[in-house]
Amino acid sequence: QVQLVESGGGLVQAGGSLRLSCAASGRTSSLYTMGWFRTAPGKEREFVAVISWSGSVTYYADSVKGRFTITRGSAKNTVYLEMNSLNPEDTAVYYCNADDSTIATMTKRWQLGTLGDFGSWGQGTQVTVSS
Repeated sequence: QVQLVESGGGLVQAGGSLRLSCAASGRTSSLYTMGWFRTAPGKEREFVAVISWSGSVTYYADSVKGRFTITRGSAKNTVYLEMNSLNPEDTAVYYCNADDSTIATMTKRWQLGTLGDFGSWGQGTQVTVSS
């Protein structure tokens, strides 16, 4: 069992920045892929970004590309989401996800839009962007 704990959410003005963190504990030896998803009020869960075990492969949603950056900590069981140029449309609860997929599987799932169908989830952290 893997436990994921997100932190770093908060209230920020449009144009501002936030950095989210997700720390994994428990059976982390089998973790390879970690990612971020978000759920805005009245909307379905949306993929944001994903990163491979080594950090060498990343994918982003078009809506955040160029503004958000996903990275892994040196210990590999932590993932960060640097969010810049935030706008009110980024307001959502952000969730961390982790699973044991390889780069090839992660890439396939990203292409198919099924990344969020696998793995473990954190409890979420609220990000609110005011206009």
